[in-house]
Amino acid sequence: MPRFCFPCFSVLLAAACAWAPGAYAQATRLDDSSSPRAQVGADFRSAQMLDNQTISLPFGHVEYRLATAAYVGKQARIYYVIPLAVAGLRSPAGMQVQWRSSGQFQPGMGRPGDRVQVWTGVVRTPWITENFDLQLRIDRRELQMGQGGSLRFESYFEIETQP
Repeated sequence: MPRFCFPCFSVLLAAACAWAPGAYAQATRLDDSSSPRAQVGADFRSAQMLDNQTISLPFGHVEYRLATAAYVGKQARIYYVIPLAVAGLRSPAGMQVQWRSSGQFQPGMGRPGDRVQVWTGVVRTPWITENFDLQLRIDRRELQMGQGGSLRFESYFEIETQP
């Protein structure tokens, strides 16, 4: 019976990853500090009941201004990251974020803790400005808010570039 050599396997795996075409570097959070409104807060006055337990909350447009100057000319992937911890929510399974893009990013959906690819290509400009039309779907049973409490989270973007 052949023996498994873990150190040999580790060396081979590391070499394969280093030479693999399309290998991407570690993700870096993009600076979006010039965005007008990075933190999203829910206003339950605009909520609609979809069924006995599910609430739909439209947020309208959220503009993101991403500083990409350090990546101009590089092949990259950009991800939309929804934080795992959401104030006012008991469990990540209790909320789904949906977005439509007004420009070059892909529409999609995710839950707290998800990292969803929204763009791939060569970075051409020092700034990427994108508008998302956000909507939440929330399971009422997973809400954990006191009197006057709110549901808040701050999504962000990460970029990976090819070496």
